[in-house]
Amino acid sequence: MTHEINDYGQPVGSGLPHWQPPSEPGAECLAGRFCRLEPLDAARHAEALWQAWQVPAPEIDNDTEACARWTYLGGRPFDDAIGCRDWLARMSAAPDMRCYAVVDATEGQAVGMAAYLNIVPGDGCIEIGHLSFSPRMARTPISSEALMLMMANAFDKGYRRLEWKCDALNAPSRRAAERLGFRFEGIFRQHRVVAGRNRDTAWFSLLDGEWPAIRECHRRWLAPENFDATGRQHRSLTSMTAALRHDLSPA
Repeated sequence: MTHEINDYGQPVGSGLPHWQPPSEPGAECLAGRFCRLEPLDAARHAEALWQAWQVPAPEIDNDTEACARWTYLGGRPFDDAIGCRDWLARMSAAPDMRCYAVVDATEGQAVGMAAYLNIVPGDGCIEIGHLSFSPRMARTPISSEALMLMMANAFDKGYRRLEWKCDALNAPSRRAAERLGFRFEGIFRQHRVVAGRNRDTAWFSLLDGEWPAIRECHRRWLAPENFDATGRQHRSLTSMTAALRHDLSPA
């Protein structure tokens, strides 16, 4: 951590004379090769998302167990298609976040949802969260590319710090954060009460100075030559970002 010494001989944070607060995420569409992110619109996306969320995952064969996918979001907040549409309408209207529908570029249908939240332009800080990915995204590059698009958009806008937070017991989310290049910062103990249960929260971050190297990992992983004719990757993103973390670790 770099610092300076002020006129009183005290260490203080480095000055940022040329930095300007970024704008908040707008209503633009973020387009990639496998998917695009469209600003969430319940009228346009609710039916497709309801259907996608109803598809059983390969290891799940009934609706009761399918609800387990929502455990770490506090439980599924709707029970039917109408409830799903109403919930999506509330989420899209929330003033403190920007929600997106993840649309499969091939099928043209919404298959998941993600959001920016804790948006603080004055500090240059923003978080990616509220990830609700359907089984239709499983074993495809869509989920990875969707998050990569959001990461790139945040730093392109000028944010200095991108955050990822999840239940400390949510091992898949923690693995996903590190796979994408986020760095683990620690556990906030007894951070929240979710659905009547204690939640310790794992915090991850990525800084603007770290982003260029991570962006290059993303570019190489997404490159057509990294996939065979069946869509199987030749080199995993985990291996790329793990090698980078090793190179940047203190001796």
